[in-house]
Formats: sequence, structure tokens, C-alpha cells
Amino acid sequence: MVMGCGMAKSAPRVNKFERAMRAALLIQRWYRQYVARLEMRRRCTWNIFQSIEYAGEQDQIQLYNFFGYLMEHFTPASSERNLISHIFRENGICRDIEWERYFCYKSVDVPDVYPGPHLNFPMTFCEASKLVEAFKHQQQLHSRYVLQLLGETWRLLKILPNVNHVSTCHTKEITICGDLHGQLEDLLLIFYKNGLPSSEKPYVFNGDFVDRGKNSLEILLILFAFLLVYPNGVHLNRGNHEDHIVNLRYGFTKEVLGKYRAHGKRILKLLQKIFSWLPLAAVIDHKVLVVHGGISDTTDLNIIAGVDRHKIVDILWSDPMAQDGCMPNEVRGGGCYWGPDVTQDVLARHNLELLIRSHECKQDGYEFCHNRKVLTIFSASNYYEVGSNRGAYIRMGPDLVPHFIQYQSSRTCRELTLRQSVGRTERSALCALREQLFVHKSDLICAFQQYDPKNTGVISLKHWASAMEEVLKLGLPWRVLRSQLVSSTKHGLMDYQDWIRELSINEPKAELSNASILETMYKNHSNLETIFRIIDTDHSGLISFEEFRQTWKLLSSHLQTEISDEAIADLALSMDFNKDGSIDINEFMEAFRLVDLSAHAQEGGGGGGGPRLACCVEGGTST
Repeated sequence: MVMGCGMAKSAPRVNKFERAMRAALLIQRWYRQYVARLEMRRRCTWNIFQSIEYAGEQDQIQLYNFFGYLMEHFTPASSERNLISHIFRENGICRDIEWERYFCYKSVDVPDVYPGPHLNFPMTFCEASKLVEAFKHQQQLHSRYVLQLLGETWRLLKILPNVNHVSTCHTKEITICGDLHGQLEDLLLIFYKNGLPSSEKPYVFNGDFVDRGKNSLEILLILFAFLLVYPNGVHLNRGNHEDHIVNLRYGFTKEVLGKYRAHGKRILKLLQKIFSWLPLAAVIDHKVLVVHGGISDTTDLNIIAGVDRHKIVDILWSDPMAQDGCMPNEVRGGGCYWGPDVTQDVLARHNLELLIRSHECKQDGYEFCHNRKVLTIFSASNYYEVGSNRGAYIRMGPDLVPHFIQYQSSRTCRELTLRQSVGRTERSALCALREQLFVHKSDLICAFQQYDPKNTGVISLKHWASAMEEVLKLGLPWRVLRSQLVSSTKHGLMDYQDWIRELSINEPKAELSNASILETMYKNHSNLETIFRIIDTDHSGLISFEEFRQTWKLLSSHLQTEISDEAIADLALSMDFNKDGSIDINEFMEAFRLVDLSAHAQEGGGGGGGPRLACCVEGGTST
């Protein structure tokens, strides 16, 4: 009886426990599904950002190759060749004594009211750390000190080898940093967490110091300062963005000219020279190769050690791939893709254990591949958008085992929940993608019509996805993105004409009679700006109508399209808002900035309405 009563009384407790366990399992399952969905959205967002970035780089290299073709095949007297000849003049033509004159700083006076840091040379640890503190507080270094620092750096780089050999010992570790891309806050955070460079704390910085971020010059000056203080403890590898043509497209040229109006052109010329003398690789303890991009099936360190380092592509632009072999890197347009077999062969041939490279943004700041024989390190956090990725750096001791330190420099990011972070980056990625849809509108219409032979105005979602990839060639999961990009469907079909109308633009204030030129301008926005800045040889920010005509002639040659002089003249007149006979490059490019109207409507409390993009003419000062 007693036992029976006891069992009867415990039954409800068992049932209550079981219900609690079931509830916990349901919550756990729901949470796992929730996290999985967020992760899928995050990866899709990542693919959008990276695909658009690489498409831009492919465009840039094609333009670079086009310039090279003009130099090789056009006669010396041809107008097209003359327009761009100055960018291909070899730095080595000038004798060192002539370059010394370029670097001369003594004629530049520092006024008494100058509030920034004063530097003394030769550089000391105190001077270098003073520079770090000044930039931390957003002070600007006077151009006299910039010129002096660049001159000292050039003299040191000239005597450095192509491949630096670095040694660890039992009392110290070496720190390896990847791309920084002008994000000074990331470099300052690395120094805060890891310590400033010194004899006991050596660093390898693996290229891409500049472009995209707003403090590229400050990063360079800090790294050059510590290089001068510790030439055996600070090692700088060249990246693919340490190139004056790339800088024209991705912001560094504009940054320098904006910060140093009086001496910016001279500073850029000197940096062009310095970039060409940066070392190409570092080898740690004869076992670990550190290079910015990667290798190919022809990589030989002995050849790299003796090559003219002014002309290098493969090791600056290459990326690893999962399958064996080696093939041209058509996604970026330069360098190659190399597989695990190539890694194995190159490492074995040089008795190496590990290849450390950068060049690719990774969500966690680092990533292994090729059986953990290749390690990518990327140090610019929040690269695509706040919350898009962590930055990381490596600490490595004599055991040559890499230890990773991850971080995110943005306080805003640390305050966001996972859902908020994913949502923010997703909105930014979709906005960038919608811009790509707009600039390829005509090509998309043609592609859709191929799947609509009866001209019904509707196509299947499968055909929509196929056409999107055929035109944009971004390698994106279009079916997954369909719900984000297509507002309405019926019976598995979409009205592509309505969808295209959603991508229409408002007419700009400048009246353009030739719609095809307008679309060409949008599609080749970055190419146009690059050509503008090449033709603007004095970096004045202004080009004449004739230079404007020459710019379009170069672009039409590059695109193999015909644009009449009358159409170009009409466009130039419509752009000359103040009627002074010249065009401000920066204002011109800003005037045709694409604006996502749906995002603006949401910010202002209005409704959505789909991915409508507007062309806005906005005033503003030139930088």
C-alpha cells in the first residue's frame, strides 16, 4: 500500500519533468533553426559583397591591360597613347640623384601655429609612438615631415631584398597582420591588444595597407616610421593595392589630394616610387612563407628573390581553390587560382611547412585551406559593412604554430544582436546588388526577352534566375535571393516588364539627350573616374571639355563602342553647371550617384515600394 501510494504520487512529477524536457528540446530545435537561417542569410550576403568586389577588380585589370595594349600597339604620336603615357613611365628612368630632389623637404616650412606632431630624424621609438598618438587624436602630420619620412623610407627600401628572412627565438613571437585597407582603427586596436612594434615584438604586415578606408596615408606613415626604427623587426610586403593605377580607382589618390592640397601631387609621386620598392615576401625560420596573394605552379623563391619587383602580378593577385591544378583567375582578372597539389609541390620544393597569405576578406578574420597548409589572414574588420566580418592577426613562436586573435573595432557592432548585425549587412548588400541590376537594365531586358519568344511580358522564376546570372555573372544563388528582389509573382511567373520599371530612375537635372551614354556612364562609373584621374595629370580636379572628350574616346575604345563627338559635346555642356568651360571630376561623379529610394523612404518613415534607384544631382564641395 505504501509503495503503491508513493508511485502514484510521483507520476505527476514525472509527467511535468517530461513536458519540461520536451519544451526545452523544442526551444533548442527552434533556436538551431533560427541560427541556421541567420547563417544562411549571412553567407548569401557575403557572396553578394564578394562577387561585386571581385567584378570591380576584374574591370580594373581589364582597363589596366587596355592601357598597356595602347602603349604597346599605338604609335608614339597617337593621341590615345599620349594621354596615358605618363602612367607607364618607368620609375627607374630617373637617376637616384633626381629622385633625391623629388624627396627634398627643406624648402617646405612648418608654421609656428602648426598644431600637429613635430618629428625629429633619425626616427626613434619615441618619435614613432608620438605619431601613433597624434593620428589617434585625428591630428595631421605636416607635409614637410611627410616628405622627410617618405624620403628616409625610400632610401631604406632600396637596399632591402625582394624576400626578407625573419627569425623567431625562444623569447619572442612574431605578429603577422593581413589587409588593413585604410582602417586606422583596426591598426590601433592591434597595437593596443598586442603592443607596438619593437625589437622584442617583430611584425610582418602583409600588404594592402591602402584604399577603401579613409586613413590609408596615416597607416603608411606609422608603418614606415616603425620600419625606420626597427628595420630588422618590421617587415612590409607589397599588396595588389600598393599600385598607383589601382589607387586611382579605390580612393587612395583622392584621399592624399584631399589631405595635402599643396603637396599632394608630390606625395603621390613619391609613394608611387616607394610602392615599387616594397619587398614581395617574407620567410619565417626558413619554414613559413608569407606573401600577399599566393603562388602558382611556376613559383620559385629563388626567381622571386632576383626578379624586378616593379613588375609582379601572380603573387599579389592569386587565390587558392579547392581542386587541383592552376588556372587563370578570371574572377579577379589577374593572377591565378592554384590548388592543393600546387601548394604541396611549392612547399616541398622549398622545404616549407606553411603558406600565409591575405588578399581575401574572411568572416572570422582567418581561414585554413589545402589541408591546413595555406592560411589566409585578414585584419580589416567590418570590411563590407559594420558587422560583416571580424579582423584577426597571428602570433607565432618558434614552434611555428599560429595563434589567432580576433576583434571588431566598431563599438556599434559590439552593441548589435546577431539578428541586427545580419539584417544591417544584408540591407547594405542588397542595396549594392540593386545598383548592379540598374546599370545592367538594358542587358537584362534582352536576356528576359530570350526566354519570352511570344512577348508575353512574363517569364518563369527559373528563367529569371538564369537570365540574372547570364548578364551579371556574379555566381549568386538567385533563387534564394528571389524573395528579396522580386516583390510579386503569380503561379510561379513574374512580370519582368513591371520588375524592370521598378528599376527606372528619375531624370537628373542635367538634360541628357542620349540615354545610351547615360547608361554607359552608370555601368562604367569606376572606369570613368579612373580615366578622368589619369587624364587630370596635374591633379587639379578639373578637366576641360577637350579632356572630357578624350576621356570618352578612351572609354569607347576600351568598350569597343561608338560614341559620337556630338553626343559627348552635348553631355559635357549638360555637366558644366557653372558654365566655366571645365568639369569638376568629383562633383560630376557625385552628381550621378545611384540612390536607393526605398531605403530613403524607410528612413523617413515612408513605405517601401521595391528597389527603385534614383539618379540625383547634389551640390557639395570637392575633396
